[in-house]
Amino acid sequence: MNIVEQVKQTLIQEIEKSIKSAQLADEIPNIKIEIPKDSKNGDYSTNIAMVLTKIAKRNPREIAQAIVDHFDQDAAHVKSIDIAGPGFINFYLDASYLNDTIDDVLRKGEQFGRVETPKNTKILIEYVSANPTGDLHIGHARNAAVGDTLSNILDAAGYDVTREYYINDAGNQITNLALSIEARYLQSLGQDAEMPKDGYYGQDIKDIGQDLAQTRSDLQTLSDEERLKTFRQLGVEYEMKKLKQDLSDFNTHFDTWFSETSLYENHEIKAVLDKMTALGYTYEEDGATWLRTTDFKDDKDRVLIKKDGTYTYFLPDIAYHYDKIQRGNDQLINLFGADHHGYINRLKASLETFGVDSQRLEIQIMQMVRLMQNGEEVKMSKRTGNAITLREIMDEVGVDAARYFLTMRSPDTHFDFDMELAKTQSQDNPVYYAQYAHARICSILRQAKEQGYQVQQGANYRLITNDKAIELLKKIAEFEPMIESAAEARAPHRVTNYIQDLAAHFHKFYNAEKVLTEDQEKTKAHLALVEAVRIILRNALRLVGVTAPESM
Repeated sequence: MNIVEQVKQTLIQEIEKSIKSAQLADEIPNIKIEIPKDSKNGDYSTNIAMVLTKIAKRNPREIAQAIVDHFDQDAAHVKSIDIAGPGFINFYLDASYLNDTIDDVLRKGEQFGRVETPKNTKILIEYVSANPTGDLHIGHARNAAVGDTLSNILDAAGYDVTREYYINDAGNQITNLALSIEARYLQSLGQDAEMPKDGYYGQDIKDIGQDLAQTRSDLQTLSDEERLKTFRQLGVEYEMKKLKQDLSDFNTHFDTWFSETSLYENHEIKAVLDKMTALGYTYEEDGATWLRTTDFKDDKDRVLIKKDGTYTYFLPDIAYHYDKIQRGNDQLINLFGADHHGYINRLKASLETFGVDSQRLEIQIMQMVRLMQNGEEVKMSKRTGNAITLREIMDEVGVDAARYFLTMRSPDTHFDFDMELAKTQSQDNPVYYAQYAHARICSILRQAKEQGYQVQQGANYRLITNDKAIELLKKIAEFEPMIESAAEARAPHRVTNYIQDLAAHFHKFYNAEKVLTEDQEKTKAHLALVEAVRIILRNALRLVGVTAPESM
């Protein structure tokens, strides 16, 4: 249990003792302890006096006073207490309880913030999963940044996390990709060839066709069926190699790359269809095969097999999610684009048809991102005339700024990405502000080393008395519970919010008091404090996939 939870539990225990000592209630209701929005109202506050009004049959302020009169302040590290408004009890803590946190951070280093006891829960998180038919764009970039950060947070919180990319390599879009490459291939060989109706006209398709024309002229001698099969394979390989490189450069990595084609090759689609049929959830109507998703809160039943005998996209998706469950995953998390909102209910319903609780599937919808430059929206690349790619964003603002900005807001909200701000080297730029705090601490530590100081545990932390330093200590203590709450709420933006707050508290402390003083013992305490801040900044930035520079 981290120091914040320990303090809250101690406060609750002492409040319970006070209620019993004051004979206010035999059975004590749930006691809630909260951190006031305004620090002037104490470190912690409780409304238990108002909750007890009906039970104790007394005025809430009288109840609050009775609790205060019987409260053991020393046992709970409480310096003072006041009663506010209708009966809120505000506790002002003796900051000495925070001192152990500094040594805890110094001792654990890179491991500080990681849960020591595993939760024994397997989570598979699927994100990005873009069709291998072209470049990743800004929507995929947000999906990658959020998905990777969320995976890091869940891992730190003690979950057994698998990061997975689903390769859509079996549908009509891959056939159109193959036909497009074939047309460009034949054109490069000087033959007449029309692009397919729903073809892909990007420069990358032209490049593949030209490259194959130079290196594999023998492909034109294959039968139409064999040639198309070859172009499907080569096209997917080429596009996936490019996607994997872009994602790797974006500091986004996957544990597994799951091929849709494997569902066909391993006969998993037929197996899950047979299972749903045996359970009575499929039926035939108008020449098609349907799934009774309305039995599980979907607004209408869904087609699995069309009149012409071909599968809808839905059926392989069901088989894929059944496969995820069969692999022993306790929880599934999908990060979908905004255009997939209508897909949620039917996918959850499909799990229920083969006896899996739909609560085991969480679907997070990623809202749209607008790229802004000089106050205007940027929709098209100046170079290609197409949508802005992830590669262009990385080249324009850098990986650190791109990842940080794309993680800063809740993924279910629309977001304007200010590319000019992301490139600015000023305190107005959130990622620069955070990284500068880390670099500034590194500079302080270098100066201290030149003066003969080494950061060590066990300094006299009672010499840390400045109000800004105490606030900084409190923020340090919030790191571990923040990770737990971010993991539980699936809210990676809480990490960037915390980073901004921690950096702000450090800068305020730095501007209010010197770290290196003529008092050696006080200097040692300050150095341990700022080293703890540096460690947490680095650990937090790592969760977001952002570097922590030592100089700027």
